Amino acid sequence: MTAHTLDELLADGVRGRHVLVRSDLNVPLDGSTVTDDGRVRASLPVISKLAEAGARVIVLAHLGRPKGMPEEKYSLRPAVDRLAELASFPVRLASDVVGPSAQELSAGLADGEVLVLENVRFDARETSKIDAEREEFARDLAALTGESGAYVDDAFGAVHRKHASVYDIASILPAYLGELVRAEVEVLKRLTDGAERPYVVVLGGSKVSDKLAVIDNLIGKADRLLVGGGMLFTFLAAQGHKVGSSLLERDQIPTVHAYLERAAAAGTEFVLPTDVVVASKFAADAEHEVAAADAIEETAFGEAGIGLDIGPETAQAFAKEIADARTVFWNGPMGVFEFPAFAAGTKAVAQALADATETGALTVVGGGDSAAAVRTLGFADSQFGHISTGGGASLEYLEGKELPGLTALGA
Repeated sequence: MTAHTLDELLADGVRGRHVLVRSDLNVPLDGSTVTDDGRVRASLPVISKLAEAGARVIVLAHLGRPKGMPEEKYSLRPAVDRLAELASFPVRLASDVVGPSAQELSAGLADGEVLVLENVRFDARETSKIDAEREEFARDLAALTGESGAYVDDAFGAVHRKHASVYDIASILPAYLGELVRAEVEVLKRLTDGAERPYVVVLGGSKVSDKLAVIDNLIGKADRLLVGGGMLFTFLAAQGHKVGSSLLERDQIPTVHAYLERAAAAGTEFVLPTDVVVASKFAADAEHEVAAADAIEETAFGEAGIGLDIGPETAQAFAKEIADARTVFWNGPMGVFEFPAFAAGTKAVAQALADATETGALTVVGGGDSAAAVRTLGFADSQFGHISTGGGASLEYLEGKELPGLTALGA
């Protein structure tokens, strides 16, 4: 089975037809303010193409993790307001998902207009483990499109979920691969099938357990694995070092130790920090000092010291490791970049990727916190080869897992 593309749908003609588009509007919020509109901007091209071609577009999306019922803090309103600001066509938001508001507004759509349904996760059937419940919800969504509806999946950040608006709907309506999802898959294939070498992977974030499967799959494929973020302390502990009050997943130490041994035999080099920024507490204004990676408890803070960033020596070393790479994948910040005092490591890695991009390397920022970090620290998306919209989906793809949304599309 081969996935049908958006171009095929447009060639068939969409004027006057209702088209469901699964988009990713799961944006970070500060109250009702969108703090990073990257996913909204990434969703806009496909919605625009359909609207400009005369489709009556119905956008499906989620935000956060509501418990199967409406919750005001998870309303799509802030994301939809931002979409409306960026769009050149009318955008409305239904007050429900498949209820009276959605039914009335979808029936009244004119050619080229866009309707966003409220958070699909406000309906418990969206994420149900019971196939029949998800299928029922998918049929309710499809019913909004009338007799000539179609479905486009353009939400890469959700393709790893077996949810009604991602998986089940694709077997009910004629289904097409959105351009954003297609681009993401093409990039990830380059990371997993014959990546140009040297191939460097930079992993950070808080928990090593979140990255175990991808590490396991990349050993022997990547030339170098650079480890930062909160997860680095489990690696240091596996080497026998004390880490004070730093984040530590003690139960993962044996697994990490085994990875270190296996990587050496497989030709993949783990590059671990040689110094760390240690703070007195987890706070933006915390006292802090740089310590050698094997001397974290020898700072003025003793056993209470907590590592919040890679140190300057490590940042310089990581930049050097990235400089000669032809392929770089980065997922997870190097420290608590939200606090300026502990953002230097993440900024150094971002700059190294930007520099590598200029020399022709394929550089991929793996979505989620990494994408938020580069934008927060003042980098433009254009400074990198690709910024993924789906951190979790990217990792699961690199783990070698089957992604339900892609399977349903035949991709």
